[in-house]
Amino acid sequence: MEPLADPGSAPTSSTAQQYRIFAETETGTSPRYRQWALGVADDATVVSLIDRLPPRKRQVNLVFASARYLGAPIGHYSAFRDWMISNWPAVESVALTHATQTNEPARCAMLLPLLAALPGPLALLEVGASAGLCLFPDRYSYRYNEREQLDPPDGPSDVLLETRASGPVPYPTSVPNVVWRAGIDLNPLDVADPDTMAWLDALIWPEHDDRRSRLRSAARIARHDPPRIVAGNLLDELPVVAASAPPDATLVIFHTAVLAYLSANERSQFVHMASTLPGHWISNEGRTVTPGVAERLGTRQSSTDDFVVALDGTPVAFSQPHGRKLQWLGVR
Repeated sequence: MEPLADPGSAPTSSTAQQYRIFAETETGTSPRYRQWALGVADDATVVSLIDRLPPRKRQVNLVFASARYLGAPIGHYSAFRDWMISNWPAVESVALTHATQTNEPARCAMLLPLLAALPGPLALLEVGASAGLCLFPDRYSYRYNEREQLDPPDGPSDVLLETRASGPVPYPTSVPNVVWRAGIDLNPLDVADPDTMAWLDALIWPEHDDRRSRLRSAARIARHDPPRIVAGNLLDELPVVAASAPPDATLVIFHTAVLAYLSANERSQFVHMASTLPGHWISNEGRTVTPGVAERLGTRQSSTDDFVVALDGTPVAFSQPHGRKLQWLGVR
């Protein structure tokens, strides 16, 4: 689901530093990407190629996904390096024309405890929707820890979201009743397009076969009942799309890993807008990204790469970015 918009300013650290920080952060998430990122950080030749890209296009996920989309070998850094140098013009072209619109359905498991507790029926509006795979929380099955599996009313889904949960999680007993779903994205993706699916696959890190399988299953659900996704800027389109939601349903605006791609002023504008529209607003972003959330979070600690789930600006949980872990916060 990221990004809805490109970052508005250049990174403050050098490309080598960015790749080294990524490697340190992703130590246990993707050993292959960690090795590649460390290799790039120490490789002046490859860094000089990446530095030909605009600053906002040098991000690790985008460059590595562009290479893998074109068939880069998934092996030791030396083989990846040789391939990158030989194929850089093609990699550059893909990076310039694509964005890291990761669409991870497992993030629905981070949102479900909140969605299930809201008065239904629900009207879901996702900003930064990508292909809209997170607009189907009512069509997926869930298992938190060793608890009994939670299924849609019509039976188990082909998409099973398994999450390690801790803390006083308000475990849902049923999936929400969703009667309307829509999204906003600068570049909506069509899961009926094989090339789009190839790009979404490339955005999944090499070792994450479970996510790759889940993507294919969720895409089949979306192809059967395509959500409405409006192309445009969130600040322009949010009030318009929100106004089209059915008035007898509870509107829920939500987003994951989107606001980091907006300027500070745009983030403030969005928060004001989302806070004043009818219904509720759920954010799932880095802990310092959403205005007001970090201040309310205080000193409570989690893994450095965790997102913060917040309801109407109040933090309620930490979440692993790909939906693998949920840590609910107690009342302070």
